[in-house]
Amino acid sequence: MPTFIILGQFTQKGIENIKDSSKRLEDVRKLIESLGGKMKAFYYTMGRYDFVSISEGPNLDNALKTLLIIGGGGSVRTETLIAFPADKAAKLIGELP
Repeated sequence: MPTFIILGQFTQKGIENIKDSSKRLEDVRKLIESLGGKMKAFYYTMGRYDFVSISEGPNLDNALKTLLIIGGGGSVRTETLIAFPADKAAKLIGELP
């Protein structure tokens, strides 16, 4: 399954309703699982991003659905990275001409 690193920022709406953040997080966990994925880790952070999530999903289509549903709630904005395990990347790099 592909691994996704999701960097997130709270919107003004998200900050105004920050006390609901734990419930929203649990709802997102359930959403990811309902689409065949798993949230492997979640961290609140300080700096440019307010949180980081490391998640797995069965494919890019389900990842896009998940992110559109989350974004549609209006509480967060996300930037998503597709992550490659170091051993897989090393293998691909080794196959380069």
